[in-house]
Amino acid sequence: MKITQVNLYHLGMRLRQPFETSSEYIDVRECILVEAFTGDIVGYGECVAARDPGYSYETVPTAWHILKDFLVPAILNQEIEDIRNFAERMNFVRGHPMAKAGLEMAVWDLQGKIQNRSLSELLGGVRKRVDVGVSVGIQNSPQKLLSAVEDYLAQGYRRVKIKIKPGRDVVETETVRRAYPNLRLQVDANSAYTLEMASMLAPLDDLNLLLIEQPLWDDDLWDHRLIQKQFRTPICLDESILSVRHARHALEMESCRVIN
Repeated sequence: MKITQVNLYHLGMRLRQPFETSSEYIDVRECILVEAFTGDIVGYGECVAARDPGYSYETVPTAWHILKDFLVPAILNQEIEDIRNFAERMNFVRGHPMAKAGLEMAVWDLQGKIQNRSLSELLGGVRKRVDVGVSVGIQNSPQKLLSAVEDYLAQGYRRVKIKIKPGRDVVETETVRRAYPNLRLQVDANSAYTLEMASMLAPLDDLNLLLIEQPLWDDDLWDHRLIQKQFRTPICLDESILSVRHARHALEMESCRVIN
């Protein structure tokens, strides 16, 4: 396929309620919508870089710059053989995976529409339906957290991830677990703890959680290995995994048992 035109749109969507993690507080979610054309067919992608660099070094302005000045010119009016060929053309830009992913999603969408196949089919998916999970931000109290979880469960969500940070972790998780003993429950720290603070999370190991996500530094693999040795609960790495190579390193080092 040949990408004949790419449009970028900077969107700001006010959330129905603020979303708080250990690293940021969001009431307006910003992102970049990528619109790509091949002839009369249009594909859409989303660059999920946020306004602030709390989760990642990528932000809306930096992603806009990388897309506009480097990534889009590298493929515009060029013949793209397949997704692998597209990815190879992006290799000249170091890092910036969110910017690359936003454009890649639009290319996947185009490919699916050209072949009249869903993304699931293109990726070799075999299931028609999957249970949807929801991420619940830090609330003002354990009771408000429980109320938020109850509301999401009433909407049909079957897996819940609650955000935690020092001082807002064990009591909150215990409150939800007592109310829902069989809930598929997990927690996400977004790098809020140090190795020396890890003992604070020890009570979570008795709450039958699916996983504890990214407790330590966003660039760490080794110390997560030490944490995983102390916990029966699987450690999940997110921020630390920026490539297939990082994933291989983490699994070979036994730094985690789950990757987000």
